[in-house]
Amino acid sequence: MAGYKETPRQKMIAMMYLVLTALLALNVSREMLHAFLVVNESISETNEKFAQKIEETYAEFQKQYSISQAKVEPFWLKAQEVQRLTDEMVAYIEDHKYKVIALTEGITVEKAKTTPLLEIDKKDNFDRPTNYFIGPEYNGEAYAIRKRIDEYRNNLLSLIEDEKTRENFNAKLGLKTDGDYYNADKEKEPWERHSFYHTILAADVTILNKIIAEIYNAESDIVNYLLSSITAEDFKFDRVGAKVIPVSNRIYVGDEYSAEILVAGYDTKKNPEVFILEGVDSLTPSLFNSARMIPGENGLVRLSLPASREGLQKYAGIIRLTTPWGEVSDYHFHQSYMVSRPTAAISPTKMNVFYRGVDNPVSISASGVANNLLHIDISTGEITRVDTGYIVKGLPDNATGATIKVWAEDNGQRRLMGQQFFRVKPLPDPIAMIRGAENGKITKSKLLTNAFLHCQLPEWVEFQYPFRVVSFTMILPAAGGYIQPEKSESNKFTDRMINVIQNLGKDSRIIFEDIKAQGPEGLRTIQSINITIL
Repeated sequence: MAGYKETPRQKMIAMMYLVLTALLALNVSREMLHAFLVVNESISETNEKFAQKIEETYAEFQKQYSISQAKVEPFWLKAQEVQRLTDEMVAYIEDHKYKVIALTEGITVEKAKTTPLLEIDKKDNFDRPTNYFIGPEYNGEAYAIRKRIDEYRNNLLSLIEDEKTRENFNAKLGLKTDGDYYNADKEKEPWERHSFYHTILAADVTILNKIIAEIYNAESDIVNYLLSSITAEDFKFDRVGAKVIPVSNRIYVGDEYSAEILVAGYDTKKNPEVFILEGVDSLTPSLFNSARMIPGENGLVRLSLPASREGLQKYAGIIRLTTPWGEVSDYHFHQSYMVSRPTAAISPTKMNVFYRGVDNPVSISASGVANNLLHIDISTGEITRVDTGYIVKGLPDNATGATIKVWAEDNGQRRLMGQQFFRVKPLPDPIAMIRGAENGKITKSKLLTNAFLHCQLPEWVEFQYPFRVVSFTMILPAAGGYIQPEKSESNKFTDRMINVIQNLGKDSRIIFEDIKAQGPEGLRTIQSINITIL
């Protein structure tokens, strides 16, 4: 660690940052915004590829840990801490990015997450971003961001025990916020003001993505250092054992079961011979002639078994190799895996149909698959995830049906777990009511006490929606015909209605008709009701 040479990736990030800095020094016109978009797009693509590359490093780390837990565990635990700190830090920066976009554009944070920077109308605005990051009293979010960056950087450095190595890393690790920064007049200014004061939204988003790139860069440096700290001596064993590393223990009909079989901790130039037999718990001498041999390459044997039937499958075998002193040794192993058909459970929480104009709760699960690995599609409308499951909404007025498909993330690919069709209908008409009335009868005093109409969905409809009466007409049957109808433009009785009711006698009948109720799809006329005075 005496010296440090930048990698091509780090040079590329530095070059993009120089371009960004140069753009910020200009009086940026709307035409110049395209340059920011290009730089931001490049950094975003680099971040995605960089994150994937780091995952490969973690995968190699985990493989070494599975081979020798005792030797690798101290380094692996630190690598896991690096991963946790990085995930939290990236999520923190991403959260600020979407919040400042939402504030500037006047949209929700959820909308900001799905809107490309190119489609943001106010990407050249700097007043709202400056207020967000700097604040009127210099107490904006940039000061909290700087504090979190410093904490993240210090936490990474604390994982390096050797003091000299830690000093070297401190010198080369990015994310420094305590450097010398100057404004256009060559006056010193703090990191917060230098980065976010009077910078347009497009530049702010690019700067935040550049910070994320530096976070990934720091993560990569520390994790690769931890991985390289596991020397060749760490893998010398006084005991050799067989290891089976499956790609997945959850297999679906029509797939192949894949695994790597190797001798853990034994460094040899010779390829081992592997013998396996399916359907047994151990490969005994009496069963050896029934086993099949799988040749190895570069000390590694790759096993593939067809998943032709459902249920628990098992196999056993031995790894045979020659020791450095010329003896032939056998190392036994056994393994099992589950084969199942892709299945998914999709069920509405309230009813067996989806209703237009309202939120329809849906419960979705797939056998053996964590919820965060599920991808849900709907043929029309929208489906979003909430704490209690999923919500289907935004169904078009002309929709009569919708199909939900459930996909699972499986070894980097999407697999269809199941799908279900739902009918799409308008909500049923609500029923008009008067509080206190039973079987269409009510006392005059109760009627005058509850001088309004309300409505609710029938009892057989489990789904609830707050329909509201907005107008109705009251008429009274009479021997010579009907009195003049009285109309209310709300759900309440008019003064004239109340006066008429006060003069009614026992067994008088009142009809409420032309009842208009406000629903999710607009006004609708619902069924009339008759009330008899007791």
